[in-house]
Amino acid sequence: MRAIEYFSNIAMPLMIIVIVFYGVIERKKVFDIFLDGAKEGIGVVINIFPTLVGLFVAIGALRSSGVIDLIVRFLTPAFNMVNFPTEILPLSIIRPISGSASIAVATDIMKNFGVDSNIGLIASVIMGSTETTVYTIAVYTSSVGIKKTRFILWAALIADFVGILTSVVVCRFLS
Repeated sequence: MRAIEYFSNIAMPLMIIVIVFYGVIERKKVFDIFLDGAKEGIGVVINIFPTLVGLFVAIGALRSSGVIDLIVRFLTPAFNMVNFPTEILPLSIIRPISGSASIAVATDIMKNFGVDSNIGLIASVIMGSTETTVYTIAVYTSSVGIKKTRFILWAALIADFVGILTSVVVCRFLS
């Protein structure tokens, strides 16, 4: 265990040293290349900033308006009929939209049900097996100028749905 901890502490500095050493061997101007990359990175941030602001405003409006709670109350009877744990329904809805909001919801689930409970385990697996789809698509597609994301969005949301469903099935099977 100490070896893993030691390696994790030196991994990043070691990677930087390897990159600089490789650049010196190849007779590249490492610092100039670094500066060019930093300039390009700032350009990307400037390009995606409006998208991020719009996304964060929409997420904030969703959370504060109570729309998520309304959707959960509406869907609960249907999910109870198929024996889907409705306690993780808010996490299932918010996870594809926002990473920080889903962390808050997952933390709330852990506080209310415990980390070792079946609901807590399902929430943990969902957090690890799904993605903040809308955020990721918005950032990546806007950084390269893609405007038509309809098919990307559907494919990613289907993958999230499969991840959530699989999380429930696997956690129920293993407990």
